[in-house]
Amino acid sequence: MVSKRRLSRSEDKESLTEDASKTRKQPLSKKTKKSHIANEVEENDSIFVKLLKISGIILKTGESQNQLAVDQIAFQKKLFQTLRRHPSYPKIIEEFVSGLESYIEDEDSFRNCLLSCERLQDEEASMGASYSKSLIKLLLGIDILQPAIIKTLFEKLPEYFFENKNSDEINIPRLIVSQLKWLDRVVDGKDLTTKIMQLISIAPENLQHDIITSLPEIVGDSQHADVGKELSDLLIENTSLTVPILDVLSSLRLDPNFLLKVRQLVMDKLLSIRLEDLPVIIKFILHSITAMDALEVISELREKLDLQHCVLPSRLQASQVKLKSKGRASSSGNQESSGQNCIILLFDVIKSAIRYEKTISEAWIKAIENTASVSEHKVFDLVMLFIIYSTNTQTKKYIERVLRNKIRSGCIQEQLLQSTFSIHYLVLKDMCSSILSLAQSLLHSPDQSIISFGSLLYKYAFKFFDTYCQQEVVGALVTHICSGNEAEVDTALDVLLELVVLNPSAMMMNAVFVKGILDYLDNISPQQIRKLFYVLSTLAFSKQNEASSHIQDDMHLVIRKQLSSTVFKYKLIGIIGAVTMAGIMAADRSESSSLTQDRTNLSDEQCTQVTSLLQLVHSCSEQSPQASALYYDEFANLIQHEKLDPKALEWVGHTICNDFQDAFVVDSCVVPEGDFPFPVKALYGLEEYNTQDGIAINLLPLLFSQDFAKDGGPVTSQESGQKLVSPLCLAPYFRLLRLCVERQHNGNLEEIDGLLDCPVFLTDLEPGERLESMSAKECSFMCSLIFLTLNWFREIVNAFCRETSPEMKGKVLTRLKHIVELQIILEKYLAVTPDYVPPLGNFDVETLDITPHTVTAISAKIRKKGKIERKQETDGSKTSSSDTLSEEKNSECDPTPSHKGPLNKEFTGKEEKTSLLLHNSHAFFRELDIEVFSILHCGLVTKFILDTEMHTEATEVVQLGPPELLFLLEDLSQKLESMLTPPIARRVPFLKNKGSRNIGFSHLQQRSAQEIVHCVFQLLTPMCNHLENIHNYFQCLAAENHSVVDGPGVKVQEYHIMSSCYQRLLQIFHGLFACQSFHYLQNFHQSIPSFQCALYLIRLLMVILEKSTASTQNKEKIASLARQFLCRVWPSGDKEKSNISNDQLHALLCIYLEHTDSILKAIEEIAGVGIPELINSPKDASSSTFPTLTRHTFVVFFRVMMAELEKTVKKIEPGTAADSQQIHEEKLLYWNMAVRDFSILINLIKVFDSHPVLHVCLKYGRLFVEAFLKQCMPLLDFSFRKHREDVLSLLETFQLDTRLLHHLCGHSKIHQDTRLTQHVPLLKKTLELLVCRVKAMLTLNNCREAFWLGNLKNRDLQGEEIKSQNSQESTADESEDDMSSQASKSKATEVSLEKAPESVTDGCILLIVLSWWSRTLPTYIYCQMLLCPFPFPP
Repeated sequence: MVSKRRLSRSEDKESLTEDASKTRKQPLSKKTKKSHIANEVEENDSIFVKLLKISGIILKTGESQNQLAVDQIAFQKKLFQTLRRHPSYPKIIEEFVSGLESYIEDEDSFRNCLLSCERLQDEEASMGASYSKSLIKLLLGIDILQPAIIKTLFEKLPEYFFENKNSDEINIPRLIVSQLKWLDRVVDGKDLTTKIMQLISIAPENLQHDIITSLPEIVGDSQHADVGKELSDLLIENTSLTVPILDVLSSLRLDPNFLLKVRQLVMDKLLSIRLEDLPVIIKFILHSITAMDALEVISELREKLDLQHCVLPSRLQASQVKLKSKGRASSSGNQESSGQNCIILLFDVIKSAIRYEKTISEAWIKAIENTASVSEHKVFDLVMLFIIYSTNTQTKKYIERVLRNKIRSGCIQEQLLQSTFSIHYLVLKDMCSSILSLAQSLLHSPDQSIISFGSLLYKYAFKFFDTYCQQEVVGALVTHICSGNEAEVDTALDVLLELVVLNPSAMMMNAVFVKGILDYLDNISPQQIRKLFYVLSTLAFSKQNEASSHIQDDMHLVIRKQLSSTVFKYKLIGIIGAVTMAGIMAADRSESSSLTQDRTNLSDEQCTQVTSLLQLVHSCSEQSPQASALYYDEFANLIQHEKLDPKALEWVGHTICNDFQDAFVVDSCVVPEGDFPFPVKALYGLEEYNTQDGIAINLLPLLFSQDFAKDGGPVTSQESGQKLVSPLCLAPYFRLLRLCVERQHNGNLEEIDGLLDCPVFLTDLEPGERLESMSAKECSFMCSLIFLTLNWFREIVNAFCRETSPEMKGKVLTRLKHIVELQIILEKYLAVTPDYVPPLGNFDVETLDITPHTVTAISAKIRKKGKIERKQETDGSKTSSSDTLSEEKNSECDPTPSHKGPLNKEFTGKEEKTSLLLHNSHAFFRELDIEVFSILHCGLVTKFILDTEMHTEATEVVQLGPPELLFLLEDLSQKLESMLTPPIARRVPFLKNKGSRNIGFSHLQQRSAQEIVHCVFQLLTPMCNHLENIHNYFQCLAAENHSVVDGPGVKVQEYHIMSSCYQRLLQIFHGLFACQSFHYLQNFHQSIPSFQCALYLIRLLMVILEKSTASTQNKEKIASLARQFLCRVWPSGDKEKSNISNDQLHALLCIYLEHTDSILKAIEEIAGVGIPELINSPKDASSSTFPTLTRHTFVVFFRVMMAELEKTVKKIEPGTAADSQQIHEEKLLYWNMAVRDFSILINLIKVFDSHPVLHVCLKYGRLFVEAFLKQCMPLLDFSFRKHREDVLSLLETFQLDTRLLHHLCGHSKIHQDTRLTQHVPLLKKTLELLVCRVKAMLTLNNCREAFWLGNLKNRDLQGEEIKSQNSQESTADESEDDMSSQASKSKATEVSLEKAPESVTDGCILLIVLSWWSRTLPTYIYCQMLLCPFPFPP
């Protein structure tokens, strides 16, 4: 009802009166006024009543409505004519109004006059309008009555100031004000405006609000300016009326310049405004923005709005948490606090503004884009980017580009994004589709940091939004997974993994979408299949209920279908899926997790299900060696990374141990018998086996049986009746056995340590002279035998590398030497077997897909060159194969190939090809675990050292030799390259196998890059030791051979091995430092205990920055880090003095200013924010923003800022006529900022006037003026005509600074301080040159006649006049004669210029008066000097 709600200015007059009349009808039956009888006609002999009755209105008493018998226009016309024709006109008007005043003294009568009249029934059909006005409204429509009735209403209104509602719940003051709205004509608008503004000044606050909001409907357009001025004054006086005043000002026709002043006034008060008033205020500010000032206003608004109002208070955050706990899907407004509603309303206002004003959205994006510092980016920035992205489709690409740049530079980080969603999720949930669209676009980027940001958008959208949005998130992630793009699939699966852990119940509701991925498994890699089945298994087995049973059924169906396939690719999917699902089913639940806190230990039934599933996998894969090996590897990975239930682990361990012994282990004393192509021997045993207890690995017989079975030959007597086992499964099976034993016995491998030193049934592997006579089949057999032996030894090293006893370490190192020796032998066989395909070492789809291409391509190259036989004859007698390996390993890194000696020239031809083949066969070797590189802790012993230290021969076995070191470093280098190289740098070309870059790194890919880096950082000390030893080796080598590296005394093989080690170490350091160490070390900044440690950390990061590939991004991070250290409160050493030394503070401050992206902004922040805080603080206190800035350290800050400012402006190139207009404008803007900073710093000497500060000011002040002369004045020459106002403003500011420098010279002279006065002559000379240069600029621009000269007084730093000798004595005759004419002109100038200085003696002032076309705009600058070296013409 009208009486119970505020009237807005948009309500029209008709609805107001009509609703009010309905309101008054309700209480008729309850009470009546005693002064009149209800429903009676007013009987009165007054002229007022008679004339109304004659004109067609019947006044009623009580609560009855006045009756209108004629049309409203007819009534007004009749009454006007009656009054106009009355014999006593115009006196009749006074009598009529007097009668009205008497009539409305009764409250009921007055109320009836304010409410709408009742139309008679017989007149209703003839009336076109569906409403009727009140009596007062009708009378106000008559021009001759309007002024008097308005006066009467304003006199009557104060009676109801403190009676908001009468007994009928009708607001009389509001009804009175409504009578003045929408008048067809205002007779005296100025008088009405005056009366209203007077009424506002005395009315109570609630009525003030109503009157102000009604002003646009009351006053005419001609009075808008006066009303606006009155309201602006009222805005200053009464802040409580800010909202209605601004609401009205937005509706009035006002001068734009006036609105700018009001807007600035509001902006200044923005920090103190209540949250509930903010939407109206922001609406006014945004509506007053023009294209010229949009960026400036938005930048200021962005800064002030975010700091105070857009971050919700803690109480609102607590209410949000409470809301989310009840269910985010609820849309009930009763659960939302008023503060949240204000925030939502605020963003609605902003949405409306940017939707219809392109200028505002562009300025907002530009303001965010111009924000360079990480700390300056706020939650509000991200919200605005999301809002603009969802509102304006034209700016989507622009916003995506801005976001990408911010993410790359590290300005927008995960914490900021998380805060954005947690604080403003109510605002963001309405933009869910746009946010998901943005995330989808970011996931298409090649940059990993941008992809990660896109994944976070999905994650937080799922976490904070409602059920519908969660469904959309899962649907989008499923789309990415099915897209086939490797990076998208990996990222989407990682997000799903996080969501399953974050909110399993919500993910359970969307499990049907995830389950749909099972139909698109063809284009997913094995690593991605593991993740997918982990997600599905977690959802299926996290809770035993009907909701997840359908997922279990579907997974079992898919797994059985894939396992039964004869195609290895699909069988692989089934194996990985089954093992992953078994791992979830058999997970150890003794320590409850968030997913399975209601689960107990594995029951017998569940254990049976797990073992049945594993037996199914085993039976489906036993016919294929590759499938069996893959099963063992997957099971081993599961045991290594997941903690299985003890029951399941016990069953697995018992089964595996027995099967492994039956398949591969035999007695070493019983040599296998059979029709083998080569004699079988037990080789590579580490102990003498003379007893019957020795064991051996039955490798050659198994390989022969497999190959013989392939060829369809008869089975030997030994194999008859036995199950045929493939030697391909030897290494994978042992890995599974080792990890199972390790898990069962907490890392103790005593049960299987006999496998470390047991021999292997092989044959003599060294080819010798028989290589040329061997057939291709025999060579292939020997190659396969060596490959399998190498893979066995690799797994042995993986298993026992962490043993700590010297005996076990020695055995591991011996196995490592065996690996190196076997690789050398293998190269010889590969050289004569070009079409050989090695047995698999890694058993996934990626490896199978790449196998034929790699070997065929390499063999084709060898056949094409056709040099195998020829090089065999020449190289066989000259060098060993180990030399060949060494030379090949270093051929790529040799910086001077043209300087090879005779020995080096021998290492070409066949060896290069075979080494290349071996290198490309790394995919067929078993992968070394990252723990293997702990062997690097062993010392490096080379033959060069052993020649002079023979006593170390006894300990050689437990030390690492150069070939073994090279082997480890090469493998480590490949691992780091695979894990740390950004995806964009290692993107696979088109039509290449997408998984080829991950060959041989299956186990490594299951660890995070951070984990790998942590492991490698543990090796920094031993690697540095090896690097120093290699460095010493080459130093000694150069000294002994007189700096000739390929002299006759150099051992070529040793030399190249050491050189390759050197290269690999540097390569590892480069990859590690360039990619990770900067971020790794940067993470320590929060725990830095002292300022000294902070400085050393910064210096270390700077050293790394010099070699980093991302120097631009890291440079900004160093600046941000240095600023954090400057803004930190450090512990004090003494009670009176800080423990921060001036030298260290000077160094850190220099680092900050040198690395920040805007030195001028940084200086302005310190000088304009930090130092004023210091000035206003107590004596021993510091700046609150920069706690390192105290009165003791001020001189350090001042010196560094002055020096860096001077250094910065000297780097600015002088402007030339050939430069574009844009370049001139940019440089002019930069110089304006520099001069402003210089002015701030110079004026600080008025407060801090110690000797060191004045010394710095004199020294760097002169250097800055010199830079201004050389770098800025040429720019002003060409910018003067087009940017006259900017140039004059720049010179005027600089004039104030040079005046202060002149005062400083006088101060030095008075105090007779020789340390200061030594700088005065050079400074004076520079100031003289400035006068000449300004005159030259005016002459160049045809303004030479504007150059006038005056005199300037000598003053001290506080502005007091210095009584020098010249000023006390009479002026010399020469001065009177030479300067009289100039003095008179100067005096004339002082008359015409309000700011002209006083004319005194010891100094000169330059006055510039510029005439521009027909306008004369006088301004001036001061250029101080002691003497004038040249005559100044008038």
